[in-house]
Amino acid sequence: MLRRLALTAVVSLAALATAVPASIATASGPVSSGPTPAAVPTSGPFAAARPALGPLPMPIPLPGFLEGGGGKDADGTSEVLTRLTVSVENTGVAGADGTFELECGPTGGSHPQGQAACDRLAEAGATRAGRQELFRPTPEGTMCTMIHGGDATARIVGTWEGRAVDTTASRRDGCEIARWNSLVPVLPDVR
Repeated sequence: MLRRLALTAVVSLAALATAVPASIATASGPVSSGPTPAAVPTSGPFAAARPALGPLPMPIPLPGFLEGGGGKDADGTSEVLTRLTVSVENTGVAGADGTFELECGPTGGSHPQGQAACDRLAEAGATRAGRQELFRPTPEGTMCTMIHGGDATARIVGTWEGRAVDTTASRRDGCEIARWNSLVPVLPDVR
């Protein structure tokens, strides 16, 4: 969100800088000797308070926001904003059970589908609903279908886009099955 805000500010400043060319206005007022617009006071206490028209200063680059990442560590390396530990049990799928590390930006760790999992997290992080719902547990009192999707359980702990994550998932009912499926390929596909 901060990256989007910084980019919006930079684009807005650039648009304003091109909207008021230097040949039309200067810091001391209009260059031409034509009529003064009625909106600018020519007498009274506000006559001296003319806005400084002219090209706007170039925006200062904001490291970390504009480069698509989370800045730099003290040693100059890129900071990883997503680092998750995914523990999966009882899936019944060969190679799916175990504890896997997942890092995104750049992709790393021992997760068997690391790049696809990072792509899924980025896709969810691109929308407000995705950021709010991806790791949220099913609310208490939610009516869920009584479909048993298997004995698979998972726990995901770490940080996602700089936010703390500590959640569990199972396939005990329809809501939890849907939640598990929304986390594939971070979690294994056991359908």
